[in-house]
Amino acid sequence: MIQKLLIANRGEIACRIIRTAREMGIATVAVYSDADAKALHVRQADEAVHIGPSSAVESYLVGEKIIAAATQTGAEAIHPGYGFLSENAGFAQAVIDAGLVWVGPKPSSIEAMGLKDAAKKLMRAAGVPVTPGYEGEDQSVERLRQEADAIGYPVLIKAVAGGGGKGMRKVDAAADFEAALESCRREAKASFSNDEVLLEKWITSPRHIEVQVFGDSHGNVVHLFERDCSLQRRHQKVIEEAPAPGMDEATREEICAAAVRAAKAVNYEGAGTIEFIADASEGLRADRIFFMEMNTRLQVEHPVTEEITGVDLVEWQLRVASGEELPMRQDELAIQGWAIEARLYAEDPATGFLPSTGRIGSMAFPGEIGGRRIETGVEEGDTISPFYDPMIAKLINHGDDRAAAIEGLMELIEKTYVWPVKTNGGFLFKCLESARFQLGDVATGFIAEAGDELIPPAMPSDALWQEAAPKVFAEARWRLEMGGEAPAAWRELGGFRLNSSPRRREIELRSGGETRRVPIEKERYPLLAQERLEDGTVLIMFGGRVYGFSLARHDAAAGGAAGDGAILAPMPGKVIAVDVAEGDSVTAGQRLMVLEAMKMEHALTAPFDGTVTDLAASEGGQVQVDAVLCVVEPVAE
Repeated sequence: MIQKLLIANRGEIACRIIRTAREMGIATVAVYSDADAKALHVRQADEAVHIGPSSAVESYLVGEKIIAAATQTGAEAIHPGYGFLSENAGFAQAVIDAGLVWVGPKPSSIEAMGLKDAAKKLMRAAGVPVTPGYEGEDQSVERLRQEADAIGYPVLIKAVAGGGGKGMRKVDAAADFEAALESCRREAKASFSNDEVLLEKWITSPRHIEVQVFGDSHGNVVHLFERDCSLQRRHQKVIEEAPAPGMDEATREEICAAAVRAAKAVNYEGAGTIEFIADASEGLRADRIFFMEMNTRLQVEHPVTEEITGVDLVEWQLRVASGEELPMRQDELAIQGWAIEARLYAEDPATGFLPSTGRIGSMAFPGEIGGRRIETGVEEGDTISPFYDPMIAKLINHGDDRAAAIEGLMELIEKTYVWPVKTNGGFLFKCLESARFQLGDVATGFIAEAGDELIPPAMPSDALWQEAAPKVFAEARWRLEMGGEAPAAWRELGGFRLNSSPRRREIELRSGGETRRVPIEKERYPLLAQERLEDGTVLIMFGGRVYGFSLARHDAAAGGAAGDGAILAPMPGKVIAVDVAEGDSVTAGQRLMVLEAMKMEHALTAPFDGTVTDLAASEGGQVQVDAVLCVVEPVAE
């Protein structure tokens, strides 16, 4: 058995591999770039080696540095995880040539499946059903146009070396073919240094079905059943599940047997995935499911397979790489229940899914109870950098059946919060609650067809503003009058106090750059998921999205407000100086405090002459963006 393992990856998958290695008594070595110097995978590993600048092309994609790190630390083996160099046959061979163990398939297997056109020819010869198309060597425009006409439109042009949705174009009519071909080739050349393409018949109601396979060096190959990865956005998987909805036993047996034949055709060792495209216009049928490609690595979505089989796929990888036989035979594997995974990304659906980078000031997941499972590579206080994939976590739930798995995952998403970094949690929640997904009627084009129906509102609803008012008020009053955090009993009173004025109370709230005056009424949803931050911000989780509310100003009676003098933190940072005290008189432009952020100091000044109230900032304290640090009440005229 391997005694010391270097993980040539980062983030969530590195942490995942470290966990299993530790359980097996295997020492681990992490590698890291400048951006990842304090990353979670570095903190969890037994040792860590710096391999270069933040850019992946100067660190995680430099095989020589990774092999040198293994040699330097005495690691016997290298696990590539997924992405980066995981499907690079040249790197795999270099690892082997260096006298190290490669935790993955043989380089020849990676090469055989690396080019889509060659792989299709190989699969056809092995008796694996392949989508009708053209994978010929003649790449002239004339020949490709002829083949497209013969296949029949719509047709799909795909880069032979493609991946991640790049180098793909759907063509609906012959008149559009040449322009689409030119565009596809241009993108393929830029992304893969190879502009050759293949053609496929466009499947009208496509579903993405894949089969997990596993082989060892003793000639054994098994499958661990199928996954459905049809819920995709721009060819990127969003939600995955196992088994596939609508899959009957006869079809499952045929497609899984085809996957095993595919693996055996390339003498496969280790974990791999055979991906199929299914024409689901008449349900799932074996004669309408076609080979698409093989991923010669561990998949992002492997946890759903682990959940329904009880197998630790990383453990199997390490055992097989150590020369052992597969731990289980095919007849010992069975499907148990249903599992669904959602990928939580640091991105904002309201802005077209733009990445949301920055420091995670506050983050929490519900406990891993029941069927819940959380795979993450970040912790509270970590930074989402612009250099890598912005995945925060994979949220997985296992249930007795599909309905239970969906319900549990929705609850898991709704009780997860990340702040102030934005996530796609609300989008995931809407996908799961959609009627079509609940019925299992989802093709790969579902998200594009649904459009804005799946995008949660950027701003909180009127009901949430009203719900936030008593929570923020109670928190603010407690901090001002008693210090510390308000106890639950105080918060439940929604701002009511004995001997208080019978006049209506209002509070001025701020959320997402908007300020509203909201009446303080009793909470209507006391069980609504919420969190209170150290700076007094109240987070309310609703439908998978997190809304932050903070105090702009509170008043004892309606209509008694003066001008808005709330001093807000312009960004997350540390308070390094407070120049005023509660009750001090200040003049316009006078410095109130200094905030340090991104290695720069930012002086916050009084907007006009007035008196300092509601001072919430203290020297040395960490604050989040838009947190109310104090209020300057203007001089009465």
